[in-house]
Amino acid sequence: MKKIYLDHASTTPVDKEVLKAMKPYFSQKYGNASSLHSFGREAKKALEKSREQVAKIIGAKSEEIIFTGGGTESDNIAIKGVAFRMRKGHIITSKIEHPAVMEMCRHLEQKGFEVTYLPVDKYGIINPDDVKNAIKDDTILITIMHANNEIGTIEPIEEIAKIAKENGVPFHTDAVQSVGKIPIDVKNIGVDMLSISAHKIYGPKGTGALYVREGTKIEPIVHGGGHERGLRSSTENIPGIVGLGRACELAKERMNDDAKRITWLRDKLIKGVLEIEETYLNGHPEKRLANNAHFRFTAIEGESLVLSLDGKGIAGSTGSACSSKKLRPSHVLMAIGLNEVQAHGSLRLTLGRENTEDEIEYVLEVLPGSIEKLRKMSPLWGKI
Repeated sequence: MKKIYLDHASTTPVDKEVLKAMKPYFSQKYGNASSLHSFGREAKKALEKSREQVAKIIGAKSEEIIFTGGGTESDNIAIKGVAFRMRKGHIITSKIEHPAVMEMCRHLEQKGFEVTYLPVDKYGIINPDDVKNAIKDDTILITIMHANNEIGTIEPIEEIAKIAKENGVPFHTDAVQSVGKIPIDVKNIGVDMLSISAHKIYGPKGTGALYVREGTKIEPIVHGGGHERGLRSSTENIPGIVGLGRACELAKERMNDDAKRITWLRDKLIKGVLEIEETYLNGHPEKRLANNAHFRFTAIEGESLVLSLDGKGIAGSTGSACSSKKLRPSHVLMAIGLNEVQAHGSLRLTLGRENTEDEIEYVLEVLPGSIEKLRKMSPLWGKI
């Protein structure tokens, strides 16, 4: 059976060039980057080369890149790092953040911090004026994602960063879904901290990075040997870091071509799927990531549709893989104004570098039949 992977927002396959770069660092160049001998110096050299590669994709200085264990850890270091340094205060975020930010903010509320969760419009866009109006005298941090992981909407980060700077408030953005897909220059967009994950850009799982603008003060949350400027102690995962560096390098080289081709395929997919009766697109029609197509189908259970498609060789999702074990409806879809029934009837299809037109045509051939079959079994079809 043909197998088609359309869940690249949850993870991507490791690019063969990335794997090739990583391989020697498992068993041949295995030194500890903190060691003084030649094995250690070899690892240290690879570490710093990767730091430069990561810095280049976001226009940063290499010394502003801190390697981490992934996007969630990067978010934690940034947000807890500011909170623990300030000890108390007010944090501004949004209602559509990834669980790595949402759950941490809720945790900080239990520790005595005040958190404002800003609303979004029907497309998932945050109004910069809401950010401005939410700032208080004791606001210590603004953390707003760059692009949403479920519906793909791209936020007005430059405008929000400008407001943060005017008010002297540090600004962090979770850019796990946007790095490598759209051009980012941290000097232009004006953020103070930015989170990156390797496995969203054809790198390995368990590796990430945090950009920390020079002069931004945060408290370490992992203590030990003082690695990564003392902000993230732990022996560096050199194979993973080499993979992240190479993945960033490839993403920068291929970004324009990938975006052009994937956008064309995505638009073909969206146009075809929206021809199905009682089908709607979630997220902004234009201000969205090139690879994201997120739909809702009246009287359909999203999980049933994902399983039905999987049975036909198509891998999609209902939303964030990090929330897939939770039974409650997506907080992102509820925030854009959907009711529980609508939210549960959603499907996320996210394209990648290897997808082809033939695969999209196969999806468009199979999907209507799956919808029709599920609707015939649904007690809601024809009643809502």
